[in-house]
Amino acid sequence: MAIIKTNRIGEISYNKFGDRMEIIKYNKANNITIRFDNGYTVTTQYTPFIKGNIISPYDKTVCNVGYVGEGSYKRYSNIPGDRIEVSRQYTSWKSMLKRCYDIEFHKKYPTYKECIVATEWCNFQVFAKWYDENYYEIKEELMELDKDILIKGNKLYSPKTCIFVPKRINALFIKTNATRGACPIGVSWNKKFKKFKATCSDVNSKITELGHFDNTYDAFYIYKNYKEKTIKDVAELYKKYIPIKLYNALIQYQVEITD
Repeated sequence: MAIIKTNRIGEISYNKFGDRMEIIKYNKANNITIRFDNGYTVTTQYTPFIKGNIISPYDKTVCNVGYVGEGSYKRYSNIPGDRIEVSRQYTSWKSMLKRCYDIEFHKKYPTYKECIVATEWCNFQVFAKWYDENYYEIKEELMELDKDILIKGNKLYSPKTCIFVPKRINALFIKTNATRGACPIGVSWNKKFKKFKATCSDVNSKITELGHFDNTYDAFYIYKNYKEKTIKDVAELYKKYIPIKLYNALIQYQVEITD
């Protein structure tokens, strides 16, 4: 009895992200070639095709925004000892997208609700290339991706607005909105003395009390002068190790009462 070969060319299915897939070559059940509507093709098996388990590199797998894309950059990297770990580029990229688009993250850190990622950086390949071209290290320092030191108040993560910054420098710009309440930045109400207190943190996160004042304006301007001097001192301390555009941004940084 002759065996009739199944021909499933042209058969359509959809993956779990709703992307349309079509079989364009069928050798046997465990050797088929499918094409997505965006032109991406892959050789796979019939069962995961029917179940929708095939993922295109253009599927928005991270926060419904980010996709891995096609290129040389991978999510995982091999390290000595035959171990595999998530690549630094992917970790940074995924964390950036989470800050901007993860609802649960926004519940804990609401200041990120208005932040967005530039369209080109939704493609991991583009971000990873920028990462490799701009990342640098300083001995015994943790490096962080920053979006608003170069451009104060910026909400967009993009190649032109972002820079890698030592964590100790980045910490200088953290705002404690919950502590100050309705007071200007650097100022809070002291119930014990019934006065406004000005405080400022340094590069080592050490808090310095700058005094107590009868009004918020006096307290703020004492804080402003101290903070700007602290940032300039830190800029000089790191001048040999950081990009010149970061150094210039620190030297020129001004604290505003509306911060």
